Amino acid sequence: MISDWGGVFTSPIIESVQAWLATDLIDPDAYRTVMRAWVTEAYRGGADNPVHLLERGDGDPEDFERALAAQLVRTDGTQVPATGLLSRMFAAVLPVPQMYELMRTVRKAGFRTCLLSNSWGPAGYPRDTFPELFDAWVISAEVGMRKPEERIFRHAAGLLGLHPGQCVFIDDIEANVDAACALGMVGIHHREPQSTAATIKELLGLPTG
Repeated sequence: MISDWGGVFTSPIIESVQAWLATDLIDPDAYRTVMRAWVTEAYRGGADNPVHLLERGDGDPEDFERALAAQLVRTDGTQVPATGLLSRMFAAVLPVPQMYELMRTVRKAGFRTCLLSNSWGPAGYPRDTFPELFDAWVISAEVGMRKPEERIFRHAAGLLGLHPGQCVFIDDIEANVDAACALGMVGIHHREPQSTAATIKELLGLPTG
């Protein structure tokens, strides 16, 4: 089984972003305008796109922070501080214990697991927890690939010694799920932990009680 991290093992990323916008007094409309354009372009394959560069490790996170800060507007008219922007953006992210427990259950049942995450900088991962949850982990910026590129899914499956058609993939972004399904993986679009856990247990024949 292969799974995303942010928004799956953590609370929804949008909740942390909204808390950051409020704390930093950033105009939400300005943020949505720039990020919608950047993310849309990144998923269409724009190689020089700030999100694409950040996630593939081709760009410096500090450059991304400066570029984003320059596009944002504070409600008090002052400049958005660029330094530490990514840390502030994800500061309110919380772990989701149900997903941790699901992954432990899956591994105890003998299934191999792999983390496959698009990284927004080196921080934010509780790497000390990885060995109990995953047999392998793939962080996009560390391997020079990103979802939804075909090769990163094949790389993750290969680390488990499996073909893509033998894998289940979980992600909270539908475009990534669609890309995994196109390779033959069973894709699960994660929306909340209870339904994801129920689907996984049914697929793998695990007890639901």
